[in-house]
Amino acid sequence: MDLFDQNENGADYRPLADRMRPRTVDEFVGQSHLLGAESLLRRAIAEDKLFSMILWGPAGSGKTTLARIIARETKSHFVSFSAVLSGVKEIRAVVDDAQSQWRHYRRRTILFVDEIHRFNKAQQDAFLPHVETGLITLIGATTENPSFEVISPLLSRLRVFVLKSFSEAELSVIVQRALHDGERGFGNLSLEMEPEALKHIIWSADGDARMALNSLEAAVSLLQVENEGERKITRDVVEKALQKKLLQYDKGGEEHYNLISAFHKSLRGSDPDAALYWLGRMLVAGEDPLYVARRMVRFASEDVGNADPAALSIAVSAMQAFQFIGLPEGELALAQAAVYLATAPKSNALYLGYGKVRKTIHETGSLSVPMHIRNAPTRLMKDLGYGEGYRYAHDFDDAIVPQEYLPDQLRGQTYYTPTNRGYEKTIAERIRQWRELRESMEKSNNKKKGET
Repeated sequence: MDLFDQNENGADYRPLADRMRPRTVDEFVGQSHLLGAESLLRRAIAEDKLFSMILWGPAGSGKTTLARIIARETKSHFVSFSAVLSGVKEIRAVVDDAQSQWRHYRRRTILFVDEIHRFNKAQQDAFLPHVETGLITLIGATTENPSFEVISPLLSRLRVFVLKSFSEAELSVIVQRALHDGERGFGNLSLEMEPEALKHIIWSADGDARMALNSLEAAVSLLQVENEGERKITRDVVEKALQKKLLQYDKGGEEHYNLISAFHKSLRGSDPDAALYWLGRMLVAGEDPLYVARRMVRFASEDVGNADPAALSIAVSAMQAFQFIGLPEGELALAQAAVYLATAPKSNALYLGYGKVRKTIHETGSLSVPMHIRNAPTRLMKDLGYGEGYRYAHDFDDAIVPQEYLPDQLRGQTYYTPTNRGYEKTIAERIRQWRELRESMEKSNNKKKGET
């Protein structure tokens, strides 16, 4: 802590979430898949042999905290800045400083870039040669998929570590630690917390450690202001502090999951009345409406699919309408989507088909793209056979041509099998006709080859 972390009396005024950041890997709760005893990342930190990397994970999953731990542990020159506030000019200054550090002190430079996905292509290009030569060890943090937000040449030089949202058990440890820590938390206040209060803080945080600690801080602050002398954080205090009523959990803490399960199964069972009832139960109890909206978007693809392609648009529109209107009027948009989904024809063919695809990819790895459907933008690639033999579908009747698009090892594999319900009946008939037409064309082609 420096002078900027203290007030005039020397007290630490930083938010609880910042004060309670783990200072070492041993203090870090969660992310055991990355920080286990023999993990690559943990060894790299312990041995100060860092490499360029991307820390990708949701908000509050510990990306910045890991960067701070690295800053404490490394003997390298550590520089940190935000992509929101910095540009190419600042990058060049860091490069000049890195060159000076190496020239005069033989110290490597580790550059931590928060929200690296906000850098444009030109800014990312500015890193590339210096990451490649090792002058800079780049550590980027992002909540967005690096595959889409980081340019390929830079991404190929980085290791991507995926951080997960914290589990309920992990959040419980984090909150309890802050409650009883006398140095950085509230341990000197001798506070107690009801189990239901802790449960509500964890539920509201939704896997976000920062949000959980902010909620605890809000509850303690309210307790001190309105209940001076009181030492117990109750469910009512937490609800009032967060302005969000706790769902009516049963003793096993399962009611939140029971309600969303009942809603999902009512939609799947095509019962609009039950779907409306369980939707209302959740919203009245204080469930986050956007959580319900996200579940309906998922349902539209998982349980309706192409039996009614409009279902996904309806679900997404309802979510956007709620975001635009808010409470309470926006609830009606969610109700409209729920009734539409409940009364739509159902199909899980898309869900099953994509599951087969994931299983195949897991079993077969990265199979090569067939040469005839590869892109050939350069002369070299054309000379190597890229795109050779490709048949342009629009040159044929009905835009249908017998041609293999899957890797050779998967030739003839079928993943998507539409049902005879709703619009999928049309899709199924179309696929059947296409297959018959392709088979007929293949027989005709083979016959011509035989005659020649």
